[in-house]
Amino acid sequence: MFSIINSIKLNIKHIIPRLIIFAFNKKFYLFSKKNILMKIKKTIKIIFSVFLFTLFLQSCVSKKEILYMQDLDSYSPTELYYNNNEIQIDDVLNITVGALIPETAIPYNKNFGEIQQNQNIEVMKLEGYLVSQDKTINFPVLGILSVANKTIVDLEKDLKERLESDGYLIDPIVTVRLLNAKVTILGEVNSPGTFNFTENNMSFLQALGLAGDLTINGNREDIIIIRSIDGIQTTSHLNLTSANWLSSPYQNIKTNDVIVVNPNSAMVKTAGFIGNASVVLAMASIILSSIVILTNL
Repeated sequence: MFSIINSIKLNIKHIIPRLIIFAFNKKFYLFSKKNILMKIKKTIKIIFSVFLFTLFLQSCVSKKEILYMQDLDSYSPTELYYNNNEIQIDDVLNITVGALIPETAIPYNKNFGEIQQNQNIEVMKLEGYLVSQDKTINFPVLGILSVANKTIVDLEKDLKERLESDGYLIDPIVTVRLLNAKVTILGEVNSPGTFNFTENNMSFLQALGLAGDLTINGNREDIIIIRSIDGIQTTSHLNLTSANWLSSPYQNIKTNDVIVVNPNSAMVKTAGFIGNASVVLAMASIILSSIVILTNL
């Protein structure tokens, strides 16, 4: 009996220190784990705050970069610049000839004998006179006619004089219209694309209106316009935040002009970093989810 008691005392002496050591280590482990989690959560919150602050700074655009023609009050009125465009290669012309006796003018109209009322513009393009590479058209009865260095008005006058002076018609009425006038608008606009127009003169702002105006990310200080005339291509830069461009030759567009609106600096900075709003939301969701999970551990 005495030996059993001694054995129990001896075991207790060995077990108690081990229990104390184990309890201390467990408490230290829990304490260390708690500290580590707190540091991780704090670090994540700091990173997330810096990320949002950086995103805010990069997405900021000043008022001066957005408003159109900010110096308009100091702009001096000038005479409007109207286009008197010369006929270009690949232009499609609609030419109608009339006379006091309508039947006498039939041979000088394409598809004579047909009633050409309410025709679709695309059908009219197919039936129009296409200006060849040497700037000529093939006109009924008169044959090959040169349109080089001529405007729409010039061609109307020339045809009228030719039909009248050569005795073909008495007091003819000649009307010429350009059917395929178009402008292409690309980049940071709401509806990029190629737009047809029938006006002889269309302003630059009207053209932008066809594309639904610039987006908030469009660079209004450096609009690129590409223009081709007589086989020569030129480029220019317009600053829409100033009114000075209203006095330039680009106040009105010409057919086949190409307008390019590049993104502003804020858009360029964020393009390679986050891309778009959906990516930002996804990243924010992941970070917040991570914080919630770590908090519940």
